[in-house]
Amino acid sequence: MRARFLGKDPDSQVDNSPTLFATDRTDRVTYIAQGWKVTDPQVLADIGPVPDHETLIEIPEEVLKFYARRSAQEEGQS
Repeated sequence: MRARFLGKDPDSQVDNSPTLFATDRTDRVTYIAQGWKVTDPQVLADIGPVPDHETLIEIPEEVLKFYARRSAQEEGQS
């Protein structure tokens, strides 16, 4: 599997860079998000148990716009 850069939070600092990547999986469409690890106890309590092989991350709305842009581009190609 390969990951292709879609975009990064325009307000991010050098060591603080929420980013979105698209994968080239052939069995399903997936994305990889780089963001801030969620450690807030209230958020973790609200969400509930998370399997050991998963994690929760927080990403800015600006980063999600890269997904929307890619999705719109693909729809335009159909």
